[in-house]
Amino acid sequence: MIEHLTIVHILPGLLGSYGDVGNVLVLRHRAESRGIKVTIVNVHPGERVPASADLYVIGGGQGDEETCAAELLRRDTGLANAFQRGAPILAVCAGLQLLGEWFTDSGGNKVAGVGLLDLVTTRLRVRAVGDVLAEVTAIPDMPTLIGFENHLGATVLGPTSEPLAQVRHGVGNGAGEPVEGVAQGSVVGTYLHGPVLALNPALADHLLASVVGHLLPMDDERAEKFRSSRISRAQG
Repeated sequence: MIEHLTIVHILPGLLGSYGDVGNVLVLRHRAESRGIKVTIVNVHPGERVPASADLYVIGGGQGDEETCAAELLRRDTGLANAFQRGAPILAVCAGLQLLGEWFTDSGGNKVAGVGLLDLVTTRLRVRAVGDVLAEVTAIPDMPTLIGFENHLGATVLGPTSEPLAQVRHGVGNGAGEPVEGVAQGSVVGTYLHGPVLALNPALADHLLASVVGHLLPMDDERAEKFRSSRISRAQG
């Protein structure tokens, strides 16, 4: 098993509006609890995305920040090279949108994305806000996905991508079908905050295991209580 892990947090100052840095912290906690050393590399504007890291995290952000992030990442081949070699990438909300072919900004203009994912994003008429429950279909044996959505995106998946999950409660991708997120190649994309990995530790372990291999069981009672309480709230 790999004993040291490098996690790249992409543009946290631009794409960190909803506490998505928590996803990086959860990955570090769950790796270090199993004896795996973790180095976190924060990539800021003007810095290159390292292509040889183990795992990548992209968070959510507002309109201007998302447009700026997309422009920066289009000029940087590091993330694309990591994607091509199969490094796992977690993309949340705006991070999901900007990895697609294009998205629509607040003025109704099309903005070119990074082009890693077969999807496009227009805008909802009414903001999607609230708890989401969804059954994961793209990853075997994954528990119910729980999180909080807050977005105006309507994301349409193309033929080479697939939904991460089927929505039981909430809006999800907002493009007509009751689906949430995307799975394509090494990317797991979701609209869910919370942060999503704190509410779904099994998803965090899936990302870690895709790098380090088999993970030892972990007793994390606090995480499970937190998750259970949020599921109960969502179910009403």
